[in-house]
Amino acid sequence: MRIGIFGSGMIGGTLARLWLGAGHEVRFGARDPERTRRKARSIDARAGVSDLAATAEWGEALLLAIPLHATPEVGAAISAGARGKPVLDAGNAIPRRDGPVAAEAVQNGSGSWVAGYLPGAHVVKAFNTVYFKTIAGEAHREGEKVGVPLAGNDERALALAEQLVRDAGLEPVRIGRLAESGRLDFGSPVWNTGMTVREIKRTLGLT
Repeated sequence: MRIGIFGSGMIGGTLARLWLGAGHEVRFGARDPERTRRKARSIDARAGVSDLAATAEWGEALLLAIPLHATPEVGAAISAGARGKPVLDAGNAIPRRDGPVAAEAVQNGSGSWVAGYLPGAHVVKAFNTVYFKTIAGEAHREGEKVGVPLAGNDERALALAEQLVRDAGLEPVRIGRLAESGRLDFGSPVWNTGMTVREIKRTLGLT
């Protein structure tokens, strides 16, 4: 499928490589396409680049892998193209980086906060709990795979997110609706741990 990625850094770049390897098409959405095009060549030459709005229109599924404080600006640029589509939100509310926005975002879970900037999109909290080096180094490993917790409201978007997690060589685990995404936020017991699905379920008290 066509996956539009916003953010060509650690998470965005790592998942781009894995999804391209799984046979998907990937395009980075950028505020500065020329600069991102140069960076994309070092990530994977197969990745395309276009501006924010064009990438949102092109993608069948979207990944937000940007600093949380950039969400209002990026959301305004992509909201029309994202309407009706699954949007995987990998952002984290980190006070030292995001400032006052972080406290605002975590009040109801950062996933719900992000969804407020993307009306009509089907936001799924995903990939925010796993360190990029863990994703890159442990993808498709033998035995129990690294777990990726998911929170969302739309069944189709959740099912697609599960498939994209598996295509990246990891294992999905649903933890609840988007309002519960606070259980996955920065500093939570499962954040940045590299836990398996079984460990995530035990830590969060899931059956």
